Amino acid sequence: MKERGRPKCPRRVELTPEVIYFKPRGVPLRELEVVSIAMEELEALRLVDLEGLTQEEASLKMGISRRAFWEDLQSARRKVTFALTTGKAIEISGGDYVTVGEENKGCRRST
Repeated sequence: MKERGRPKCPRRVELTPEVIYFKPRGVPLRELEVVSIAMEELEALRLVDLEGLTQEEASLKMGISRRAFWEDLQSARRKVTFALTTGKAIEISGGDYVTVGEENKGCRRST
């Protein structure tokens, strides 16, 4: 199915984590439901909640509109809150992003 609207260009991501799974203690991962957070959603959380940037500053760093940034941030916060309050595992994977330094490679989908 073809997506409507403008094509989504990848967000610029400065840091990618070495650890991509978080889970409740004492429960094997195979027994848990997993909530997936895209790399650009994690970057939105990092920039605002850890680095203390405004949403406008963070959206500029990621090369996207404030609205697109807000949507990524709200989605990430919703997913993390859901996982923490319901005992789900969190997986960081996929998304539409390029790491800083690769942004001139054009609009391409990273998975």
